[in-house]
Amino acid sequence: MLARDEINELTKIVAHPASSQREVFRCKCVLLCAEGLEVSEVARRLGVTRVPVRKWRDRFISSGLEGLNDAPRPGQPRKLSDEQVDEIVRVTQNEAPPRGRTHWSCATMAKRFGVSDMTISRIWRSYGLQPHRTQSFKISSDPRLAEKVRDVVGLYMNPPENAMVFCVDEKSQIQALDRTQPLLPLRPGQVERQTHDYVRHGTATLFAALDIATGKVIGQISQRHRAKEFLTFLKKLDRQTRKDMALHLVLDNYATHKTAEIRQWLEKHPRFHLHFTPTGGSWLNMVESWFSGLTKKRLKRGVFHSLNDLTTALKEYLQVNNKNPKPFVWTKPASRLLKHSHMVAN
Repeated sequence: MLARDEINELTKIVAHPASSQREVFRCKCVLLCAEGLEVSEVARRLGVTRVPVRKWRDRFISSGLEGLNDAPRPGQPRKLSDEQVDEIVRVTQNEAPPRGRTHWSCATMAKRFGVSDMTISRIWRSYGLQPHRTQSFKISSDPRLAEKVRDVVGLYMNPPENAMVFCVDEKSQIQALDRTQPLLPLRPGQVERQTHDYVRHGTATLFAALDIATGKVIGQISQRHRAKEFLTFLKKLDRQTRKDMALHLVLDNYATHKTAEIRQWLEKHPRFHLHFTPTGGSWLNMVESWFSGLTKKRLKRGVFHSLNDLTTALKEYLQVNNKNPKPFVWTKPASRLLKHSHMVAN
């Protein structure tokens, strides 16, 4: 049992905004154990193993509040103060690197502060800083951004009745690449190997329409990706879908999707409804994920001795996909995508 003043002191530390997470955790271990809970139950509530719970309970029993402090550690005393560490973090985030460099490295930062490269590395790891890495992003400038996001996401999460929703796009310039030497097969301790140089045998374009309800894909392989080929693909969709169903197509803003020829054909086929993703937001189109799988599973390591080989491989992939299709499930509502004034796509 804890004395009233001990409970008050521990509770004060837990509630104080200036207390570190480390102090709060240790005090919570003691307070929960004092309530009569088993060590295993305290560990479950705090999301840890039983070892630290038992450690801080026993330390408090033997030494009181002093027992919750860190014990002196062996080895050399710490060389950098908290202020010096904070300054290294500040410089990493806010100051330009040395002349002739695009970013700080462990070596350049270590030279700046007169410490070892390993010291800088440890500090950066503890603060999650990675100056050597960068990511790209794209901000959509579409004035109808919110409207288009709500439209497309609404189709995914609440599709209309008596209708089919397709994500449509074309994967153009698929190269039929042949290696100059035969592949060296996979062996124990040795990955499959291929020559770095290759021979091009032409390119193909795959038009694809992903049915979001079933995961099946209607495809068309063409040599080019003009409006003429896109219109041929629309006619194929018209033939291969039930006539009593409306067709809602999610597309990007590629020019071939909006030509006068396409608009005239759509006027004569009112069951087709086109929904365009925002400018710079083609990642909203779920067929892009299907194309990604195609690239990883069949194209990236594929060897094609001719354009016919590539065409056969694409047809085979479509057949395999449609025998056991797996639909993508969209879970993020439009309100979450639009909670900021602009949308950033990584």
